[in-house]
Amino acid sequence: KSTYVDMLPATVLPETGRVHTTYSQAVAATGRLQSANPNLQNIPIRTERGREIRKTFVCSGDGWRLLSADYSQIELRIIAHISGDDGLIEAFNSGGDVHTTTAARVYGVKPDDVTSAMRSKAKMVNYGVAYGMSAFGLAQRLDIPNKEAKAIIDEYYRQFPGIDAYMKETIRKARMNGFVETLLGRRRYLRDINDRNYTVRS
Repeated sequence: KSTYVDMLPATVLPETGRVHTTYSQAVAATGRLQSANPNLQNIPIRTERGREIRKTFVCSGDGWRLLSADYSQIELRIIAHISGDDGLIEAFNSGGDVHTTTAARVYGVKPDDVTSAMRSKAKMVNYGVAYGMSAFGLAQRLDIPNKEAKAIIDEYYRQFPGIDAYMKETIRKARMNGFVETLLGRRRYLRDINDRNYTVRS
């Protein structure tokens, strides 16, 4: 109620009768776009009330469209591009479901034989690996033994060696330089990357 129902009408610009968000790229340390006044990145959809709130967003007339972009898919495509991994690039180029394709490779089955449980695990690995998710983290999220989680991640890296090489090289450069860098040169300094304490370093 306070975040959407009360707040959204207060952000309507009187001159246009519409909301106009502001996007910033230099606020979050990661460089991820941030939306404010109002924040249009977290409009609810999973509940009935959330879907009612979504209905308030409409185009101003013919020729206008609302665009919704899924961060996770974008990030997977970016890691395929910057790592140059042939397997992940092919998974996207084939036009099929990338999580099903990943599951088929990780579990050594045909795409038609991928179960929903296999796909769900592959999806978690696809997104988690990009952020350095450990076997422990995967085990916690999927409620599976650490040994199984480690086996899934190890097989993922065997199937997608370009991603493994890219991740290792990024960490090596970060330790050497003290920062990581985007394709366009935006830097994020990591002062604790060489800390003697494993937890701090991680």
